[in-house]
Amino acid sequence: MPQSVDQMKIRAWWANKQGLDGSLDGKKAAEVLAHSGWARSVGGSSPYFTLFSRAGLGREAVDAAIANLQIHELPSARGCTYVLPAADFALGLKLSQGFFGEMKTAEKLGVKEKEIQKLCESVITALEKGPLDTESIREAVGKAVRSLGPEGQKKGLTTTLPVALGKLQTTGDIRRVPINGRLDQQRYRYALWRPNPLERFGLSSEEAYTELARRFFKWIGPATIAEFQGFSALGVKASKAAVEPLNLEPIATGDDRLLLPEDRGAFTSFKAPKEPRYALVGSIDSICLLHPDLKPILDSKDLTREVFSEKGPKPLGELNYLPNHGIIDRGRLVGLWDYDPSTESIVWMSFVKADKQLKDAVAKTEEYVKSQLGDARSFGLDSPKSRVARIEALRQAAK
Repeated sequence: MPQSVDQMKIRAWWANKQGLDGSLDGKKAAEVLAHSGWARSVGGSSPYFTLFSRAGLGREAVDAAIANLQIHELPSARGCTYVLPAADFALGLKLSQGFFGEMKTAEKLGVKEKEIQKLCESVITALEKGPLDTESIREAVGKAVRSLGPEGQKKGLTTTLPVALGKLQTTGDIRRVPINGRLDQQRYRYALWRPNPLERFGLSSEEAYTELARRFFKWIGPATIAEFQGFSALGVKASKAAVEPLNLEPIATGDDRLLLPEDRGAFTSFKAPKEPRYALVGSIDSICLLHPDLKPILDSKDLTREVFSEKGPKPLGELNYLPNHGIIDRGRLVGLWDYDPSTESIVWMSFVKADKQLKDAVAKTEEYVKSQLGDARSFGLDSPKSRVARIEALRQAAK
């Protein structure tokens, strides 16, 4: 018969592993990302909140870490962009190589590998003189790039240049550099990456996925193989093969949630803190994104709580994403928030009684956004206008 494990303890343990309990205060950006997990980046502010909520790092410190290549945004797991610590650059690039969708689209439009290879060579030659933005690269390579016409436009691929730039990034030959040094502006130049991080990387694809699995279970274990499969985008058989060398252990008899053996002792003796530890995190923070849905971080009474969604009110327990940014307390989602630039303030609501600690956490994050970020976008196209409805829904819920 399966043994039960206290879900409050598991959530608090996740918060500890994620560094949302104050244990990473004062750490550098690369140390935070190595400990709590790669920060998903889609042109919004979430990577900044990852580092601010865990270590109190301001934007200047984060941008300096980017400029010094201590951390960097690059394609990695599932081909998606994450902000990684330098020690994981090569691993991330290796993992991205099986998810190069632009080439598959281009092939359907009649583009051959040989053509892209020649364009890649032209791009590298152009960048020998220094970093360039996309338009400058297009001008420099001339006829090596071509339009893919109306059919390409329908498929979201207007020319062959994005294919070459995407390929060169996954091979570590070039890197994308934010023009003003910020992660939340989506304005880039491209630069040669020398030495190429992959030059001395000797792991096979299978070994790379085992390393990803090791990190995943370190970041968010106890977790299931199915959850790792969702994060890695591997098939069932490949996922099992990736985790096999780790000798994972179930947290209890009959429970399919697994731990790294080296975490067993600490997990067994771990006790959930009695006092709250509030953290305002981004909508795609690791503590949410590493799970397939929100259920693991919700109390049972919050599963049916209705929240705003683009298709009308939805129960939280039915969502696999945060509808707003989140407020976390000891691994539990206890509230939602968003930033209203028109009033330069955070609009928020909580599922628990708002004590002084929670109000102080909101005020601290509000000052950070107002003075250092200017806005708190969930993703690149998240404009103040587009979030009016969800902010109003938050205001109404907070009454």
